[in-house]
Amino acid sequence: MHAPVSAAWLLVALCAATGAYCLLRLRSAVEEQRRSAGGEALMGFGMAAMAVPAAVFTPPRWAWPVYAAVFGLAALRALWAVRRDRHHLHHLVGATAMAYMAVAMAAAPPAVHHMDGMEMAGMSGGAGVPLVTGALLLYFTGYVLLTGARLVPAAGTAGGAAPARWGDRPELARACQLSMGIGMIAMLLAM
Repeated sequence: MHAPVSAAWLLVALCAATGAYCLLRLRSAVEEQRRSAGGEALMGFGMAAMAVPAAVFTPPRWAWPVYAAVFGLAALRALWAVRRDRHHLHHLVGATAMAYMAVAMAAAPPAVHHMDGMEMAGMSGGAGVPLVTGALLLYFTGYVLLTGARLVPAAGTAGGAAPARWGDRPELARACQLSMGIGMIAMLLAM
C-alpha cells in the first residue's frame, strides 16, 4: 500500500461525502441549513476533485483556470451574502482559498512533484505565495479548532424533542464544516 496515494484518496472520500451531505441539507426544512448548503456542497466536491491523486488523473492545463473562475464567482456570491449574514465570511474565505489554489496550480509548471507525503493532481511543491498560504493555514487551523470545540456536547437535557431529519441536524453540518476545514489544511500544506 502506498501511503501518499491512500492519504489523497481518503481526502477525496472525505470531501465527496461532505459534499453529498451538503446536498441533502439543500432539502432541509430549516432555512439556515439551506442557505449555506449549496456553497458548502460546491466546496466539498471541488476539494474532492482537486485532491484526486496525480497517479490516477492529472487535470488538463485548462481545468485550473476553470476552477479559479468557478470559485471566484462563488467568492463574489459569498461577498454579496455577507451583507445579510456574517456566517458567509467563512464561505468567502473558503471560496477565495480555492480560487487561490487553482490560480497557483495554473501558474505552476506542469510537472507533478511528490511533496510532504501527498501527491495531488497537478499540485507541485512551492506553488503559491508563502505568506498567503501561511495566512490561510492559520485561518483554517483556528476554524478547525473552534468548530471542533463547538462539537463537544454541552450538558444536555433528558428527554426532549423528536429527532431531526438528516438534513436538519446542526451537529452533522458542523462535522461537515470541520471535515472541509481539515481537508483545506491538508491541501494548503500540500502546496
